[in-house]
Amino acid sequence: MGTFTKAVTDSSFEAEVLNSQTPVLVDFWAEWCGPCRALAPKLEEVAQELGAKVKIVKVNVDENPGTPGKYGIRGIPAMLLFKGGSEVGQLVGNHPKDAIVDFLAKNT
Repeated sequence: MGTFTKAVTDSSFEAEVLNSQTPVLVDFWAEWCGPCRALAPKLEEVAQELGAKVKIVKVNVDENPGTPGKYGIRGIPAMLLFKGGSEVGQLVGNHPKDAIVDFLAKNT
């Protein structure tokens, strides 16, 4: 199975997320975070199913401290949804795949 989510850094965040024409779900995560690792395959499935409708990207908070700080991320995993350059919703924690799909359906 290919990778459907994309890694984004502090330096590419604006181009990849804020300037995106499609809604973007940003997953803030870290290697040491067990729930983050459990969430990853679900996000891959969601990204695969939704295709071009929603872009799903990942920000490693250890390697990119600027972006999580800017958006007040205190706990991970945290998912922020951006549309037209603005944050339109957030989901904190390791949620079931259906809950993530519902969240995206309601907010995109």
